[in-house]
Amino acid sequence: MTHGRYPTGPNGHVTHGERCHTGWMAAAPPNTLHWSNADVEVHKVVVGPVENNVFIVRCTATGEAVLIDAANEHEQLLELCQRLGVTRVLETHGHWDHIQAVPAMREAGYEVAVTKLDAPKLADVGYDVFLDDTEVIEIGKLRFHAIHNPGHTPGSISFALADTPLLFTGDTLFPGGPGNTSFDDADFDTIIRSITDRLFTFSDDTIVLPGHGLDTTIGTERPHLEEWIERGW
Repeated sequence: MTHGRYPTGPNGHVTHGERCHTGWMAAAPPNTLHWSNADVEVHKVVVGPVENNVFIVRCTATGEAVLIDAANEHEQLLELCQRLGVTRVLETHGHWDHIQAVPAMREAGYEVAVTKLDAPKLADVGYDVFLDDTEVIEIGKLRFHAIHNPGHTPGSISFALADTPLLFTGDTLFPGGPGNTSFDDADFDTIIRSITDRLFTFSDDTIVLPGHGLDTTIGTERPHLEEWIERGW
């Protein structure tokens, strides 16, 4: 596994069982539940050739849900959307591995949202609306706060779920460091500022749910910032 890039290998994801805040649970379908409390269910599946995390966040009060990153394996995602009450799709950024299922989602009638800066990356697959920094996205009684996190891509965005410890970071923050900044439109100094100024403002017990690999917490990652800066990735 290479921290800060696309995680692979046995430590990059879990296929046979996963540790969550309530203990060990089977990861085999149809049990996709990853985290929950009285108000929220978070479902997770790992899809595609670079093992993308796809999250479905469901309001238990209304049954409405949102899918974060329509990455791949659209048949599975569509089945989950129908079962869990998904009403729209939020894209954390526009890299190819996070958008392969977008055409099928849009064809099925789901609205796809992405930032204006990353929208050109979806030119071949399409999108419907723009996401803005500090926007509040309502799903049932849930409220997501959008956080612009440039660096991995110009329009990368994270989502903090109000009244929970959950922070969905896409490819901006992983266990062990920032996302890959070797792309032409990426920048290491920018992603460090994004993490420092916009994500490390959250409390230590905030749970980070990244676009690939395992969960972490802000408290686990914050002490290593200077190490990341020194190594340069």
